[in-house]
Amino acid sequence: MSKKIPHFHFSLFFLFLFFFLFLSSPYIYALPAHDVEIIANQEYFQKVHQALEKANESIKIMMFQAGYYEKYPDSPSNILIEDLIKAKKRGVKVEVILEIGIWNEVNKKNIEVGNLLSKNGIEVRYDSPSITTHAKLIIVDKKISILGSNNWTYYSLAKNNEVSVIITSEEVARVLEEYFEKIVNK
Repeated sequence: MSKKIPHFHFSLFFLFLFFFLFLSSPYIYALPAHDVEIIANQEYFQKVHQALEKANESIKIMMFQAGYYEKYPDSPSNILIEDLIKAKKRGVKVEVILEIGIWNEVNKKNIEVGNLLSKNGIEVRYDSPSITTHAKLIIVDKKISILGSNNWTYYSLAKNNEVSVIITSEEVARVLEEYFEKIVNK
């Protein structure tokens, strides 16, 4: 013989579940955005380059892999890395998190880029070797967020099929900055 759950208790349970899942977490519901733009393949470089050049206050970067190629000074990744250095020189606060882990080639490139950035006064951190930071995230002036598949390497910026999104939203940038700080403080 089965026992029926009173309608009141059933409704109360779902009301609690709704409150817990949808109202208690900022990541569940949609955040307002003024503009969302899809950028594919080589469009990424130009859009990111423009955003970094226009930065006035802050730039936060979380990147799985970045490469600086001394033999190819005009490579897209070199230009973006130089954009960070120029931004720092004009007074923009620049913070970078790079992956360090089990990937020897990634580690080598990221340490080289991290050293270059650090020598130019940019705050560089490496994630914990026990966890992979595969994110590719840029936050500019607490309002522009760029997320997607692009690493800052030659092939990713010049040859691969990649897709990213630029979101203009202070609310989205705030949530992503909280995520960034969470990784910094681990």
